[in-house]
Amino acid sequence: MNPILDVVVRSLCVYLFMVVAIRLFGKNQLSQLNAGDVVLLLLISNAVQNAMVGPDTSLQGGLVAALVLFTANFILKRLMFANHKFESFMEEDPVILVRDGKIDITALNKVKITKDELEEAIREHGVEGIENVKLSILEVDGNISVISEDEKSKQTHYSRIKRKNKRKYLR
Repeated sequence: MNPILDVVVRSLCVYLFMVVAIRLFGKNQLSQLNAGDVVLLLLISNAVQNAMVGPDTSLQGGLVAALVLFTANFILKRLMFANHKFESFMEEDPVILVRDGKIDITALNKVKITKDELEEAIREHGVEGIENVKLSILEVDGNISVISEDEKSKQTHYSRIKRKNKRKYLR
C-alpha cells in the first residue's frame, strides 16, 4: 500500500476508535483533568502515535496524520451540526442540578458531581449558598451555569464561568 494512504487509513481508524472510546467510557474521564487523567492522556497520545504513522516517522508522515485528524474532526463537527440525532448521540443534553434552591440529587449522581463540587461552582459564581440559586445547569461543554436572585432587589443574575477543567458525563 502507498505509505501516505497507509498513514491516512491508520489515522482515521485511530480517530474513530478514540471518539467511540471516549463516548463509551464517558467524557468525564478526559475532561476533569487530575494527575491520573494527565498521565492517561500522555500515554494514550504516545500509544496511538505509532498506530497512526506506523513505520513512517518522517515529517511528511506526521503532517499527513495531523491533517487527517483535523479533517476528520471538521467532518464530525459538520455532521453534528447538520444532523440533530447524531449530535444528540455525540453530546449530552444540559442537566439541571439546582432549581429554586433545591438540589436534584438524582441529576448529581447521574453526572457524577459531588455536592461539594456543586457548592464550589456556585461559590465561584459569587453566590453564597445553594438556597440562593434559582437555577444551576451543567452545560453540554461541561461548565456549570448559575442563575441567582438577589433577595433585596429581586433581580435575577446570570453568570457563567469557563472552567479550566471541564467535566463531562455519562448519559
